[in-house]
Amino acid sequence: MSLVRVHNFSISLDGFGAGEPQSLETPFGHAGQKLHQWMIATSFWDPAGSTGVDLAFASRHEIGFGAEIMGSNKFGPPGWQDDPDWRGWWGEDPPFHTPTYVLTHRPRSPLEMEGGTTFHFLDASPAEALAVAKEAAGELDVRLGGGASTVRDFLAAGLVDQLHLVIVPIVLGRGTRLWDGLEGIEEQYDTEAVSSPSGVTHLSLTRRAAPAAGVPA
Repeated sequence: MSLVRVHNFSISLDGFGAGEPQSLETPFGHAGQKLHQWMIATSFWDPAGSTGVDLAFASRHEIGFGAEIMGSNKFGPPGWQDDPDWRGWWGEDPPFHTPTYVLTHRPRSPLEMEGGTTFHFLDASPAEALAVAKEAAGELDVRLGGGASTVRDFLAAGLVDQLHLVIVPIVLGRGTRLWDGLEGIEEQYDTEAVSSPSGVTHLSLTRRAAPAAGVPA
């Protein structure tokens, strides 16, 4: 069965997935690259980079996915909808290589890129977007790419099966926070934690199966 997975999603100790203000020059606001330095340091990003725990987690980013869903702020800086020539942050060969669904209140025509990525722009609820992405993914999984508000909306709707978070030992103080409105969400998941020598902690949350009829939860 196709799963909905969040992978390599980095947050600060105080739960922020991006700083502020986000712009063309500062995609992650005042956080800069601090949230992603653990990945940039691995050979997943740079062939000369490190191996070990962080590489083992980072490398799973490309395994088993047939579609991606992302929020508007991941596709571009504030106001990108007003630029008809904006084609995303990643150049002509984005790293997704699947149908990729961008959630926006201002849809536009699909954007076919090199390497198998086609961006589709949807004005849809999480459940509606997921239905479209699952159809495209077939038997493969759907990757929920972020940002924090999009992941939060899908968690609130009960649509995330696996959530891999990377807790980075920094305090941002402001930005886009993952956990707001999700009190008690941990009760729906089994959680495993792996500490890395880089200082980050990998949290893997797997949604618990619903109890069978007549069996107490």
